[in-house]
Formats: sequence, C-alpha cells, structure tokens
Amino acid sequence: MFRLKLKAGALQLTLFIAVVIALILAGFILLVHTHKRFNIQTDYIIETSQNTNKGIHQALINTIPLGDSINIESEDNKTLKVYREFWGVFEKITSVATIKKNKLKCVALIGGIQPKKNRVALYVQDNNKPLVIVGNTKIEGVVYLSDRGVKPGTISGQSYYGSQLIYGATRRSSSVPKLFKETVIRLASIDNDISKTQSINFLTLENGETFTNSFLNPKQLAFSNSEIRLINISLIGNIVIQSKTKISIEASATLKDVILIAPEIEIENNVKGNFQAIASKNINIGKQVDLEYPSALVLNEKEIQQVNDSIVIPNQNKIFIDDNSTIKGVVVFISEPKTNNYNPQIELKEKTTVIGEVYCTENIELKGTVYGSVFANNFIAKQSGAIYQNHIYNGTIIVSQLPEEYVGLSFNNSKKGVLKWLY
Repeated sequence: MFRLKLKAGALQLTLFIAVVIALILAGFILLVHTHKRFNIQTDYIIETSQNTNKGIHQALINTIPLGDSINIESEDNKTLKVYREFWGVFEKITSVATIKKNKLKCVALIGGIQPKKNRVALYVQDNNKPLVIVGNTKIEGVVYLSDRGVKPGTISGQSYYGSQLIYGATRRSSSVPKLFKETVIRLASIDNDISKTQSINFLTLENGETFTNSFLNPKQLAFSNSEIRLINISLIGNIVIQSKTKISIEASATLKDVILIAPEIEIENNVKGNFQAIASKNINIGKQVDLEYPSALVLNEKEIQQVNDSIVIPNQNKIFIDDNSTIKGVVVFISEPKTNNYNPQIELKEKTTVIGEVYCTENIELKGTVYGSVFANNFIAKQSGAIYQNHIYNGTIIVSQLPEEYVGLSFNNSKKGVLKWLY
C-alpha cells in the first residue's frame, strides 16, 4: 500500500485559499446588502423629493392659510408640511417632507397663470369714454373696452397710421379686475416687516461687501431711518432693504431676488438685476435699466391730499420708466380713486419695454412697448402742452410676444403657478 505524504506548506495553501474564498463570499454578501440598503435609501430620497413637489402642488390648487404651517401628510416615519407667506407682491411656498431620517425642503415663488388662449392684451375700465389711438399705436390681442369702443384720433397734426384699430377681438369691459385680495392686504402692511424681524437677523450694509442668504434660512433685513444708497455691493436671496425715506441703487450694485421697501425708490441709469421695488410715493427708473424676470415695480399709494370733503388734489406720485429700459415682470400702481386727475401714475417713455404686466388703478401714459397685458383705469397723453384723456400715442401692446410659460400677477380668480424655484 502506498501512502501520499503532503508537505506542511500544502495545508497552509489550502487554508489560505479557503480564507480567500470566505472573504470573497463575505464581501459579495456585504455588497449585496449594501446595494439593497442603498436602493432603499435612494427610494426614500426620491420619495421625499417627490413629496416636497407634492406639497407645492397642493398649495397651488388648495387654499393654504397665510402665515401658518399645515400638515398635508402625517404617517409613521413620514410627514409633509407646507408653509405659505408673501415675498413682496408674490406668494412664497415652503414645502418640507420627511421620511425617517431623510428631510428635504423646497421653496417656490407663486403667481397667477394667464390662460393659454384669448389672453388679454388690454383692459380699459368702463368710464363711458372711447379709447382713442393715435400715431403708430398698435394693440394686438383680446381687448376689453367700454360701450364707446375705440376710435382713431389726432395729436399735434398726427393721426392714426394703422390698417385697423385693434388687431384682435374686442369685448365689453366693466371695472378693472381686482388683484388677489391677500396681495393688496399684504402690500398695505409691508412697512411693518421690521417689527417682525429679530435683531439677530439685521444686516449692516457696507460698500464692497457681498451678502447672500438662502430662502431656507430666516429673512435678513437692512433698515435705516434715512436714505440708503446701494453702491458697489452685492445682495442675493432672502434679504429685505428698507428705508423710511428713500433707497437709491447705482449701476455698481448687484441685486438678485431681494426686496426694496421705501416711500421713494430711485434706480439709476444702467442698473441690471432682478428684484422687487415697493414704494408708497415714487419709483423712478433711469435710462438703460435692465431688470430680469421676475422683477416687480409696485407703488401702493397711501396718501391723497384733500382740500375739503369734495375736492381732491392728485399728487405727483408715480412710476416713471425712462428711455431704453427693459422690465421683465410686473409694474403696478394701486391707489384710492382720484377726481380731477390729469396726471399719469405710470409713465413709460419711448423705447421702454415691459415684458409682463402693467396694472394701474389710475392713469397710464404709454409711449413705449408692452409685450404682455395692460390693465388701466384710463390713459393720458401729454403733447405740446395739452392733455388728452384716454388717448394712447405711439404706444404698443402685443400679448402674443409674452411667453406662454409666463406667471405673474394673481387676480381673485387666477389659477396659480410657479414663477421661480428659490434656493
């Protein structure tokens, strides 16, 4: 009988191979387990992200109480909360979703959606006066007019040069459509922002500095009782600049998504940015200003000078936009009704362009171009020392040039959509 003798090294090799195989199997099992856990975690993250979007969607189709956080969902290890407030003239929705240890937030700016078809180019309140168009005026889209309709006119020897009066359908108007009630209430109380800001969130502005604040963080406020001049400074995000007198912005300043609040706001020549300017007396826009979407110029007039109970003297409060400036967003003037008012409360100079909406409860002098919608109580044209009521002289309104995706002012009957996802 033969006996096979193995060397001791062979046993060590066998053990080594067995250990290697065991490690490979253990590694494979660990990889499978890790992959499975990763898939589960990924599914949780995806579901959490989808839930934040679900919260925004619910806020678009349902009435969420203002300034309050409500639970959309509340289950074991899963919650969805939505908070609604205003950011200037627009609404801001914060959606917070959690699944186990996963938590995600998203913030969206909300406004009113225009209909895809039969969009309004012009709505003139029924004051029992015809709309008179002169010169190279062009109005294209659905137009709401009084029973007196529209007619051509003559100013300083210039007549109407178009081939037809309105390039679109005309309908009967009544009163100017009302802005969303909560928007008007918010604008009336926006000066009180300072009383709701904790001292830890106040900013001290310094030239040459950059201030950035996420909309996921508490709001920051820069406040002064005197004039604020923004020079060579960068302000981005969830920041409010408020003055009790006046705010001036020079071209060296960079402003993105912030809000300016003051009785008077002056935006000097060549300023570029994206912000909301909210005033109670005057907003003055210089030449070659370029404000990106969704910017807003809003004047909510609070004071009307009265001589006695029957006579009201219109003051000179207005929004003035100078030549070659472009505003992408909304231009809004709101006030109590005035009598004997022959001054424009919104004045758009020649070669001025608004891409969005112009809304005025009083008079507009339109010499520039609006690619979008105009809502007005009345129009004013001042030429050669004369004042022409309900006249448009060399103004252009074309609603078809407004992108269909545009979201802007909310009216009482508006469907809502997302203007912008915030950060």
